[in-house]
Amino acid sequence: MAQVVPIGRKFLAEACGTFWLVLGGCGSAVLAANFPYDNAAVNPLGLGFLGVALAFGLTLLTMVYAIGHISGCHINPAVSFGLWAGGRFRSAELLPYIVAQVIGAVIAGGVIKLVASGRPGFVIEGANALATNGFGSNSPGGYGFFSALVIELVLTFFFLLVILGATHKDAIQDLAGVPIGLALTLIHLISIPVTNTSVNPARSTGVAVWVGGEAMGQLWLFWLAPIVGALIAGWVHRSLFESAAE
Repeated sequence: MAQVVPIGRKFLAEACGTFWLVLGGCGSAVLAANFPYDNAAVNPLGLGFLGVALAFGLTLLTMVYAIGHISGCHINPAVSFGLWAGGRFRSAELLPYIVAQVIGAVIAGGVIKLVASGRPGFVIEGANALATNGFGSNSPGGYGFFSALVIELVLTFFFLLVILGATHKDAIQDLAGVPIGLALTLIHLISIPVTNTSVNPARSTGVAVWVGGEAMGQLWLFWLAPIVGALIAGWVHRSLFESAAE
């Protein structure tokens, strides 16, 4: 019989996991994407988009194996909602998980700000400060609201399909973290120019609260679109894919 994990332990795991995701992903974007900072055009050492995308994928991949056996390693409110819609997660644990995820993300955002502020000349201003998400003037590529809405909804939908498929009882359980981490990497490769990539309301909140202004004003979209996409994916997988396999 599988051991029942107390909700407090799950809460701590989700907070730590989301902290790691935001620190690794957003931290790489803020601290390492464009280095040296005074000559981004040459950028011989900076990670660039590819490096940031890999950083997000690696943080998720490592946490799947670190805390997956404790909390399932959601570290994303959209994932929690999607698993709930797919019949894989209890309603009673939704709120504690989301609270833990947001707390972990906000603490990580504060750590990134603290470290970044140690560089002379660093200021929090302009689009995507602290790797915030946005559309219009806050989109890295200048993409508008509708583009941001569509890309966040569609990518979260497919992200949840990957998660639900990779963690299915008939899938190869020991390897579930690999496709999930790679999926998040691919998602960032597609959408960093559009919204700076969210697909995770906690990740968006964790840095937006330290920036304020338009980052907070546009935050609602990065809660709405990922959660709607995740809910649709959960329903599709449960109603169409799993029922068809029975």
